[in-house]
Amino acid sequence: MAFNGANIIKPDGSLLKAHRIDPKAARTSLELFATQDVSVWVFADDQWFLLDPQGDYVEHERNTLGYGFVQVHSFDEYLDRIDKIVAASKDFELLKELEIRLNPLIAETALAARSQSYYLDVTALDANKGTALETLAEELGVALAHTAAIGDAGNDVAMFLRAGLSIAMGQAETTVKAQADHVTGSNLEDGLATAIGRYILPH
Repeated sequence: MAFNGANIIKPDGSLLKAHRIDPKAARTSLELFATQDVSVWVFADDQWFLLDPQGDYVEHERNTLGYGFVQVHSFDEYLDRIDKIVAASKDFELLKELEIRLNPLIAETALAARSQSYYLDVTALDANKGTALETLAEELGVALAHTAAIGDAGNDVAMFLRAGLSIAMGQAETTVKAQADHVTGSNLEDGLATAIGRYILPH
């Protein structure tokens, strides 16, 4: 599952399901981000597009993805097939404000949620981890009551609300922890392993 569930790929590489951002919502998001001091990325056509190679977290994202970006002068030609838009910034409070400002503007068709303190993701309304979990469970023939979800960010809450068991990592924000059944340790405390041993394996 990629892009918060926008793309769900089968083991053989074929596409099981795709949720693209509505072009109007994509334009609204990009126009808002263009007025702010953020690095803006677009993921479409299996590529990572950006305007400024020197923007915040570009090198970090390149190392994470394992492939490079494509620099463009405009995102206009991709508006009808965008998987995800990202606003990246070292100003974490700015991203929180943009999340609050943007969601009412795109509420009918898209969603803005922070996947990290430094990333604000925009995806189609159905492109969320909760819907992705439902799709995956159905494909595998597993009841949602028999699924467990572990996460640490705002975009994990949709998954928490559908999973049979939800666990927040210790480094998660308070609002994220409040949506989970349990809270485990942080990444630095082997929280994932602890959660599996304490809450999943015994059942």
